[in-house]
Amino acid sequence: MEHNKETAAATMKDVAERAGVSTATVSRALMNPEKVSAATRQKVEQAVIDVGYSPHALARNAKRSESRTILVIVPDICDPFFSEIIRGIETTAAQEGYLVLIGDCAHQNQQEKSFLNLMLTRQIDGMVLLGSQLPFDTGVEEQRSLPPMVMANEFAPELELPTVHIDNLTAAFEAVNHLYQLGHRRIACIAGPETMPLSHYRLQGYIQSLRRNGLTVAPEYIVRGDFTFEAGAMALKQLMTLPQPPDALFCHSDIMALGALSQAKTLGLRVPQDLSLVGFDDIELARYSDPQLTTVAQPRFAIGREAMLLLLEQLQGKSVSNGSRLLDFELKIRDSSARRK
Repeated sequence: MEHNKETAAATMKDVAERAGVSTATVSRALMNPEKVSAATRQKVEQAVIDVGYSPHALARNAKRSESRTILVIVPDICDPFFSEIIRGIETTAAQEGYLVLIGDCAHQNQQEKSFLNLMLTRQIDGMVLLGSQLPFDTGVEEQRSLPPMVMANEFAPELELPTVHIDNLTAAFEAVNHLYQLGHRRIACIAGPETMPLSHYRLQGYIQSLRRNGLTVAPEYIVRGDFTFEAGAMALKQLMTLPQPPDALFCHSDIMALGALSQAKTLGLRVPQDLSLVGFDDIELARYSDPQLTTVAQPRFAIGREAMLLLLEQLQGKSVSNGSRLLDFELKIRDSSARRK
């Protein structure tokens, strides 16, 4: 039986029994070694090795204010969408005396190990994910031994993390509905990558809106992009070569919408007279484009703030449910969408 005990997760109680001391003493020996005698410390350390006790569990249960540092994982640091979310996180973290480190997922292959090391060696207290992927491979078991994590902006139910985001499906539905109500019937979509849950929800919103309004969903009207200006430009070029080009366009991000807008001008198309355009996110650039972009405004600062508050609650030892915190979006109607001539 002894062997099985080692393979099951050993508890502090197991260590205490093996060392012949109280659990309080074990805790003290591991957290504040200077407060116990050398003999006791050695006994406890040997018992920890004997029963295979993982100090990560200890670090998780203890009042962990060691590093006061939070790691924020950003899918792409070059994307201006994230700046306001990060500001929301930073401001909230600073009020509580936490430092924020930023890790960029898009341009890292080597960093996986260093992220995981930061986590396991407790150099960071918690983590905010702004994308749907963990920046390293980890099983659910391993995930339990990691510091608290919160997801912001994205939603990935399988990770079972507390999450802060908007209702992407409904927001997309309303954006497309807006185009329909302006009289548009040939509405195309520049979608984000299939791997991202939020692209999936926004695409569902587009499809449901067309169906609700009795329009057929044409596969050639859906083009995938990667949230870059270039992707938006390429997608528009492709859509305009169709025998029946669209007269309206719903884009999964403002960046792709602005890429499409630029390409439209190159092709001699006038926005909104020849082509209505709706973006998503309401980045600052959306108000300064010509014409100004109709878009779905996400409360980006609030998303960052709420995510950080959820993380702080966990760091203070409160248990936080894994559900979604939905924040409100708003369809901002500007000059890039107009009634069909």
